[in-house]
Amino acid sequence: MKSRIKRLTILLLSLTVVLLILLLFPLLPYESGKTERIAPSLSSPPSFEIYVATDMHYLSPSLHDGGEAFQQYIEAGDSKLLQYSDELMDAWAEQIIAGQPQAVILSGDLTNNGEQASHRQLAEKLDYIERAGIQVLVIPGNHDILNPWARSFKGDRQYKTEFITADDFRQIYHSFGYGEALDSDPESLSYVAKITDQLWALMLDTCQYKNNLELGYPKTNGSLSDSTLKWIIHQTEIARNHGAEMITVMHHNLLDHTIFSSGFTLDNADKVFNVLNESNIHLTLSGHIHIQDIRSYQGLTDIATSSMEVYPYQFGVLEFDTAVSKVIYQTRSVDVEQWSESNGVRAPQLRQFKDYGRDFFHDQSYNKAMNALKDQGYNDVQIQNMAETMAELNLHYFAGTVNIIDEKWLSSPGMKLWEQAESGFMSKYMQSMAASAKENNHIEIHYSNTSP
Repeated sequence: MKSRIKRLTILLLSLTVVLLILLLFPLLPYESGKTERIAPSLSSPPSFEIYVATDMHYLSPSLHDGGEAFQQYIEAGDSKLLQYSDELMDAWAEQIIAGQPQAVILSGDLTNNGEQASHRQLAEKLDYIERAGIQVLVIPGNHDILNPWARSFKGDRQYKTEFITADDFRQIYHSFGYGEALDSDPESLSYVAKITDQLWALMLDTCQYKNNLELGYPKTNGSLSDSTLKWIIHQTEIARNHGAEMITVMHHNLLDHTIFSSGFTLDNADKVFNVLNESNIHLTLSGHIHIQDIRSYQGLTDIATSSMEVYPYQFGVLEFDTAVSKVIYQTRSVDVEQWSESNGVRAPQLRQFKDYGRDFFHDQSYNKAMNALKDQGYNDVQIQNMAETMAELNLHYFAGTVNIIDEKWLSSPGMKLWEQAESGFMSKYMQSMAASAKENNHIEIHYSNTSP
């Protein structure tokens, strides 16, 4: 009798443990093809904000000493403010916590060249944001994974440093999307995450990094496989069945944002566009080109937010109004000056960051134009006029504010010389900038959960 009671007691205890496990852990992420599980209810407030940033190109301070090799690397680069990427990220983290958005989305090129040290230190900063109760979601960019260009800088030399694999990326950023995914694509680092019950994020890995080590460089192009497109169709059907709107996030562009679209717009953009459009998706968030630009086509808008590491060091803010199914996008600059003041930072470059950052980008653009115009048959005054015009337009082009540039620059002697110049990259680039005189920092989009 005692033996039977003992067995019954053990059985009851076992059942109790099983029930507790099911109550405490009912909603673990599921694998594709298994029964779908929906994450805990995240009620949608009447209005909320999402912050979106891209191309942070974060470089851990542990990987450079500020020496000769590092300075040469910056001067030869594409105007990224790598010398202050740590401070820029810290300032933004404080700004995020003060603003308390519903979520923060990072759309790739999280690190300079995929250095493991940069990834791990950035993850620590993102953890600081999540511990403040703010959801963080990330996807990789073409610089982030299996990048043979990963380098550290010491004295007058560059040194190879450890990069990461796709599995490493999933592990390092487990807490920032991958560990809370409703579903993950078995063919890539794409996944779906819930922001609220009515808003889900389709986070797409568009990068082609598998052959980087054989190539010896990080491949720039992006695309989505047919299997991933089928997975997307399935995920959008699930979202629609649950009355949820989806926004899509990818590193590469869905629509052409400049005349130099090769390597920036998805290689199979038409096919991807058709899938998203037929799935009633209205908004895509991208980056990659480092330029602030907004394009719309057939009811689908692709917002390319400018690089946070490049002038004007800004990020996007999406304000959702669920009562009228409307989202407003606008940009804000990272407030490095406020962060410097509140943290007692005395470096003048950071205390007057707006001026310093503008001058840094202007001077880099000016010097590149001066070098490109040498031996082109222009005199010194003409070269200076053309370089100054190029630098001024470039400031507005990257900021998405060509629409408010002073007319004197568009009719300046330097601009006239550019218009008369022989066809070449710089000449086409100038024409592209001048043709971008439209609003690129603000848009209102109306959406609906109903099928088309």
